[in-house]
Order: sequence, then C-alpha cells, then structure tokens
Amino acid sequence: MTVTLADVAARARVSPATVSRVLNGNYPVAASTRERVLRAVDDLDYVLNGPASSLAAATSDLVGILVNDIADPFFGIMAGAAQTQIGGPGDGSGRAGGEKLAVICNTGGSPERELTYLTLLQRQRAAAVVLTGGAVEYPDHQAAMAAKLAKMADAGTRIVFCGRPPLPEGDALVAALAFDNRGGGRRLTEHLISLGHRRIGYVAGPPERTTTRHRLEGHREALRGAGIGTEAGDEERLTVHGPYDRRSGYEATLEILRRDPTVTAVVAANDTVALGACAAVRDQGLRIPQDISVAGFDDLPFSVDAVPALTTVRLPLFEAGARAGRLAMGKENPPPGGIATIAAELMIRGSTAPPRVG
Repeated sequence: MTVTLADVAARARVSPATVSRVLNGNYPVAASTRERVLRAVDDLDYVLNGPASSLAAATSDLVGILVNDIADPFFGIMAGAAQTQIGGPGDGSGRAGGEKLAVICNTGGSPERELTYLTLLQRQRAAAVVLTGGAVEYPDHQAAMAAKLAKMADAGTRIVFCGRPPLPEGDALVAALAFDNRGGGRRLTEHLISLGHRRIGYVAGPPERTTTRHRLEGHREALRGAGIGTEAGDEERLTVHGPYDRRSGYEATLEILRRDPTVTAVVAANDTVALGACAAVRDQGLRIPQDISVAGFDDLPFSVDAVPALTTVRLPLFEAGARAGRLAMGKENPPPGGIATIAAELMIRGSTAPPRVG
C-alpha cells in the first residue's frame, strides 16, 4: 500500500500542511514537531513527492553512488569511472540529454549512514544507485538493506553493486559485479610460499566486511594447501585486524613482529595498509625485501611508485566502475544471472623475494 502525506500527518499527529513544511524546509517549525514528523516519515518509509506510479516519470535524473571513503583511491577510482557513464557530455548545446546527475554519498563505512543515504535517494526517486566496495555482514543490516533496496527497485530504481557480492537474500539487483578477492588472496600467498616463505604475517581489514573475509580466506586456503599455519594457532596469532588505512598497517605490522620475530613476509589487506607495513619494517631496521617481503592488494596507482615497487593484486577498478555506470544507465545488459565475478591479477614487483638464508 502506498504511503501518503496524510498517513504521515496522522502518525505524527500534525496537519498535512505541517508535514509539507517540514519536508520542504520553507517554513519555521518547532524542533520537537520536526523531529516527530521525520520519525513518522522514517517509520512509514514515506517517499517524497507521492507515489511514483502517479507521476509522468517514475524516477528522477538523480543517480547515487555510495562509497565508504571518497579519499581512498579504491573508491575514488570506481566512483569516478561510474560517473563518466552517468553524467557524460551531451550534444554540446548545453541542453540536457540522456545524462543523469551523479551524487557521491560518503558513508564513512557506517552501516547506519548507508541506510540513511538510501532512504534519501529513495525520497528523491533516484533513477539508479551504485553501491561500491565490501558490505557489512551484520545480519540485521543485511536484512534492512535487502528490504530497502527491494522497495527502491519496485519504484523503478536500478540497483547495481560494484566490488561487492550480492546480499544473501534479496533479488532487487540489476547486477552485482564482485571482485575475486578470495582467488586473488590465495594467489598472492601462493606466490610468497613459492619463494620459500613459511612464516607469513597478515594485516587484515575490519572483520565485519565481506572484502576482509574473502581476502583472508584466500590467504588461509593457500597456507593450508601448503601445510603451513595449522599448528599452535599460527593463523590467528599472525593475523591482526584493523581499518583499511596506513596507520593500521604500521601498528599491526609492529604487533606481528612482536608476536613472532621470525616472520619473513607480511601480506597487507590493501596497498594503503601495505605502505604502513613497509614503514614499520623500516623503522625496525629491516630491509624490504632482503629481510622481510611485503605485499598488498588492489594495485592502486601509487603501488608501482613505492620503493621498492609493491607486489600486489590488481583489481580493474576503473573498468568495473565504468561497467557499473553503464548498467545503472541501462546502456549495457546485465550479466547472466545478474552476477559477474571480476578476475584479479597478480602483479609481482620488487617488494617480495625469497627469504634470507641464515
């Protein structure tokens, strides 16, 4: 059943005119009244401007791109690439053509903020939403996401995941472009094992993120395949979780070296974390890769300019973001079944080498 402005007014115990004033922001309203109206809007999941079915156009010219951190190149590259397909140039006349207005929504990694942005985009009848990067695996949040996205899809919004797997439940997607994080993590650690490393530390991301879990699972698959890390709880002892930032890489690497000074290699959850790991190794008076090898993930632009250049796993971030933008605009057909796994490529550079003998 479609929720009307009158329903919101009844729930908030105010007049429809007051609800309109709060939503339009064009007339002073008492703070307590405003809060009551907004709570009613959230409780009823009211969409501003009435039911989409009664409008000439079911959706607006707005497309939302959700990112965890726009300052992180991982997200910035994907968002920028998606925007090239969403808000591209028109015919040169200055008139609007088939373009849409792309809005970047920076969640800061907050599940609550992610849902808030989706609600705001729903009220604006967004034409499409592109959600980038790993998802939070809290069951309550996943259920809330599935319900919210289903309502948006029913109203005509295209839903595209870029760099994240589909939700366990929910079929509202146009497409999910998921990176092969598990396979990439496995191949990276297999490379280190092939060089002769047996004591390998791992700086992981936040434990609640799908990206973290999949990359760590790949790493541990490689260890177990080689019969490494299965005794005395080494897998857990040589793994330290933290945010996807340089400081985390620095502090976690120091902790790993404290726990086991015989470690000969450190795998980082991403390239930014790897930079912190490299700094920690050097501050301990150790050389890369002669004393300790360091590897990252993502192949961000700076990784090749690190000294030595960083061994990492390349994810085609720009290509994935552009494809997500085309899917959001209906310029490209969805993959079979709506899900595509994007391959990860191992990039072997100077930061990894065989462990020092003796």
